[in-house]
Amino acid sequence: MTWTQDPAPPIVWSIAGNDSGGGAGLSADARMAAAFGVHLCPVVSTLTAQNSQGVQSLWPVPIEQLRAQLQALASDLRPCAIKTGLLGSAAQIELLCEVVDQLRRVGPVALFVDPVLSASAGGADFGHEALLRAYREQLLPRADLITPNRREAERLLGLATGTGESQAMAAALQALGAASICITGGDELPAAHELAIDWLDSPLASGYLALPRLPSTHHHGTGCSFTSAAAAASARGFAMPDAVLLAKMATWCAVRDGYAAGAGAGPVRALGDFVTEPRAMPVMSFGAEALDASTLARWTEVLQREPRAQTPLGLYAITERVERVAELAAAGLPQIQLRIKREQVRDEQALRAAIEAAVQAVAGCPTRLWINDHWQIALTAEAQALHLGQEDWAALSPNERKTLLASGALLGLSSHSLWELARARGLAPHYIACGPVWPTTTKSMPWQAQGMDNLAWWVHMAGCPVVAIGGILTPEQVQACAEQGAAAVCLVRALEQEPKQLPLFQAAFEQGLNRPVEGAIQPPHPALI
Repeated sequence: MTWTQDPAPPIVWSIAGNDSGGGAGLSADARMAAAFGVHLCPVVSTLTAQNSQGVQSLWPVPIEQLRAQLQALASDLRPCAIKTGLLGSAAQIELLCEVVDQLRRVGPVALFVDPVLSASAGGADFGHEALLRAYREQLLPRADLITPNRREAERLLGLATGTGESQAMAAALQALGAASICITGGDELPAAHELAIDWLDSPLASGYLALPRLPSTHHHGTGCSFTSAAAAASARGFAMPDAVLLAKMATWCAVRDGYAAGAGAGPVRALGDFVTEPRAMPVMSFGAEALDASTLARWTEVLQREPRAQTPLGLYAITERVERVAELAAAGLPQIQLRIKREQVRDEQALRAAIEAAVQAVAGCPTRLWINDHWQIALTAEAQALHLGQEDWAALSPNERKTLLASGALLGLSSHSLWELARARGLAPHYIACGPVWPTTTKSMPWQAQGMDNLAWWVHMAGCPVVAIGGILTPEQVQACAEQGAAAVCLVRALEQEPKQLPLFQAAFEQGLNRPVEGAIQPPHPALI
């Protein structure tokens, strides 16, 4: 079921200005809410007289009128998330904070703040000192996410124009109380660069998010759309990094599909098909890694790839026992991973001997051997393929990352969520693992089972082969994964069965490849439990 078919859509309030030109404010919020299939309650904070060329006049709604709107909603249409746009006075912010506090006494309500301090089309500046103080002292300490562009972040922090750096400003805004910050606009790079890059700082994940720059001149309502998209994604249950990633996807497509309405910049057009558009899938950095020339070139290459069919890799066996490597290779398994946990290692010499023995066990046969985690020893043993978890890559130093990428070894990476998929994509790996597909007991993890819909979405969006892993115990499960387009299917506990069962798994994989599931790709569901 697509989001727009949801029979009980989540409720989002938007407290923002009414754009008489229909480009930004509540008009943009309504279009984005429709793209996510959420029910938007539009609360008018400010009336404006504007068109595509600028704002001529604005009138903040009297406090009693704003209070009446919010009280009516609170008694009947409780929100999962609240998004704010243009707030016309410090008194409005004080009232909003009062209402948010009241709602949160009953249960959680996420607050998403787009600090509109001026009109992007020109003609008005809303950021007087009393309003800025109210943002800093009242709204930011309650915000789950604030989404300023670079200039808005500078004004909130009292910095001179052009002097702020995204990471430092995000840290300063968090110090004022905001839980997560996304500084938008791509201003960290020269305007001529091919990528538009935002900086996200959140408790779960931080990093740069990148997509290709778009040449469109029709971008009115971009900021409103981005924040309302993040609020809508949060209302659908996505964790903050995933909500921001979906917001970037939705806004990028909306800018791409913008249109002329009037003589100035036209509005962006939010549509629901953004969520299955492979070209809109960003790449993401692992934290504050340097945006050097090689990183930007790699990201650009990944983002410019044409969507393509998966290249089958076959069954993928994972074992911790060196002696099993030769047995599995002899049985015709095309992909084998040696996964020796750190707690199993007696000493480095024993680990080195085990990896060298595994490399020798597959020498001269078509099986590809993947070494999990112990990449430095693996490279000295002349291993040709490495698999790393996200936490393993994140723990590497910048020099270690450069060494690994320059080694020429094939790289496979795990992923469990949308933001982990985006981070893995940025490394241009040979494959990305998606899991757990079914519940698994091999290790404790905070991730929900992905299921067939999420696996199919990964396959459609990843831009490289996808390996299905987690809870796969039967040939029927192997076939189901192959039918969704998985390039490989991992066997872990299934390998404990009789060796004669392996041909059944191999046949199931081939049957799945020959019987691909047809039909529309469904939107992903949240990853975290």
